[in-house]
Amino acid sequence: MLPDNPTLEQIEAVFANDRFATQAAGCRIVSGERGRAVCEMELADVHRNAMENVMGGAIFTLADFALAICCNIGEEPTVSVDSNISFFRTTKGTKLTATAVCDKPGRHLGFYTVTVADDLGRDIAKMTATCYR
Repeated sequence: MLPDNPTLEQIEAVFANDRFATQAAGCRIVSGERGRAVCEMELADVHRNAMENVMGGAIFTLADFALAICCNIGEEPTVSVDSNISFFRTTKGTKLTATAVCDKPGRHLGFYTVTVADDLGRDIAKMTATCYR
C-alpha cells in the first residue's frame, strides 16, 4: 500500500478518505514508517462523554487510526480482524497521542500494540490487535 519509508504527504494522501477519523474525530497523522506510526488528537467537547471524561470510542478511534497506518506501510493491504483495548485512566490533558508498533509481521497475520498517552505524560490506554494481509 505504501513504501517502507513514505513521506508524511504520501501517508496523508492514502488516508485522506478516512473521514471519520480525520474529519469527525480530528485525528492527525504525525509520522509513519514500516512497523511504526504516530497519530494525535486534540481534545474538544465533542470527545467527552456524559461524565465529562474522554469517551472510550474516541480513544479507540485514535488507536485504530494509528494501527491502520502502521500495518499498511511496507505491507500488502491489511485490515484489523481483532482488537482489544484496555483503558488505564482518564486524562486531564488536552491532547492524546497514539503510537502503533508491529510486534510481529507475518505473511498473512500481523500482531500490533498501540499505546495512547496524554500530553501530561500519562499512559491512558493500550490496544493489541491482530491484522490480516
